[in-house]
Amino acid sequence: QVQLVESGGGLVQAGGSLSLSCAASGFPLDDYAIGWYRQAPGKEREGVACITRHDPSTYYQETVRGRFTIIRDNAKNTVFLQMSSLKPEDTAVYYCAAADHFSCQQGMDYWGRGTLVNVSS
Repeated sequence: QVQLVESGGGLVQAGGSLSLSCAASGFPLDDYAIGWYRQAPGKEREGVACITRHDPSTYYQETVRGRFTIIRDNAKNTVFLQMSSLKPEDTAVYYCAAADHFSCQQGMDYWGRGTLVNVSS
């Protein structure tokens, strides 16, 4: 059974850091492009970061570049999103997703249920 499970969300003060985890079961994460997305209250879901299949190139939304880092740990079959210098506007439910493609641009095939990140000012 293919499954993605996010964890690591919580409440943090502005300027703080959090590390989100996306653990996969039922398939090897390295064979997929993995993306982190977020959806803030009243807003559409948006892409935050992507790490490509096999060749670990990474891509970031402009608003998080330099503050967020996406990392894949193949031994743990887990992808992490390390977030620092958090801002209140980063508050959202964060989802990880997997695509059976080289990159995240061709659409995602599997989604997790999300983890809430709440950044207080």
